Amino acid sequence: MIAFAALIGLICGDRIRALAGSYDEAPAQARTWPPGLELVSAVVAGLVAWRAGPPYVCFAVIAVALAVVDWRTSTLPDAITLPAYPIVALALLPTGELPRALAGGAAMLAVYGLLWLLRPDQMGFGDVKLAGLIGMASAAMSWQALVTAAFCGQALGALYGLALLLTGRGDRHTQFPFGTFMLLGTLPALCLAS
Repeated sequence: MIAFAALIGLICGDRIRALAGSYDEAPAQARTWPPGLELVSAVVAGLVAWRAGPPYVCFAVIAVALAVVDWRTSTLPDAITLPAYPIVALALLPTGELPRALAGGAAMLAVYGLLWLLRPDQMGFGDVKLAGLIGMASAAMSWQALVTAAFCGQALGALYGLALLLTGRGDRHTQFPFGTFMLLGTLPALCLAS
């Protein structure tokens, strides 16, 4: 199953590259994509299949796509995020944990929605919509995985912001693609949950 998931990730990596390119405003010859995007997609899909199980591979591939698009364009497109909700819900159905997944998604959506309402200049609404998706995937594993995903995403984003400050490449008002760090924070939550 792990090899099959990695193959899916490998195949999807090429599609992720094309999808991300469609949101990039730079000319095609000026785009600098990581040469190992297909490999990254395959490794993430295989790792998630091994540690979390086959129902989570769908989320893993969607997460790689959203992370790449967000990192490159600072956009979390509704065309990917919104259809991902029913797709991930259907993939999680066999786990028997769909009610908890939906509750976790609603909880993360509410928390990030409140953060967005309090400081809309500091967070994009795409991050709010992404939070619900992350909440669904991580809560299906356990409530602890949900808390881990939320904490790790915030911690990774804070560390990146701190690195920008310390290197002089930004100040405390510098915007960066936070969704990528939210998604990176979900990986340990899915792979280390028991």
